[in-house]
Amino acid sequence: MLSRSSIGIAAAAGSLCFLGYCIYFDRKRRSDPDFKRKLKEKRSRAAQNKKQGGGKTNVQLPDISSPEAMQKFFLQEVQIGEDLLAQGEIEEGVEHLSVAVAVCGQPQHLLQVLQQTLPPQVFQLLIQKLPTVNQRLSLGKGGPTVKSLEEDDVE
Repeated sequence: MLSRSSIGIAAAAGSLCFLGYCIYFDRKRRSDPDFKRKLKEKRSRAAQNKKQGGGKTNVQLPDISSPEAMQKFFLQEVQIGEDLLAQGEIEEGVEHLSVAVAVCGQPQHLLQVLQQTLPPQVFQLLIQKLPTVNQRLSLGKGGPTVKSLEEDDVE
């Protein structure tokens, strides 16, 4: 049977080999000339996307004349928004919820429900995003829109 000290020595040797392996490949990765270039490109792309998009999601609207497609799209946007809020991604979640409010047939009723369920600061952010989302979606062709909402309209 193996003694306690030999098991400890084997564990220490295994740990030391693993640490050496990590250091070796980290040094190899960092000394790669393409690593620094790729890292700079990745960071500049992320900064550029953040600056250009401002975190806005690109939404592809379904066929507006199809009620089933619009209902599916509405439910999908609400679900994505709730999931993102649950994960702590407030901006993206509010973006999806505001799209759902913009395509909703009864936006006032939905806003009342959201006001009761969302924290006040998240709901306020949703109210602030609605005009820009409506403008982006351009649903003015007879579709439902939320023109100008104030807190008095929702209470």
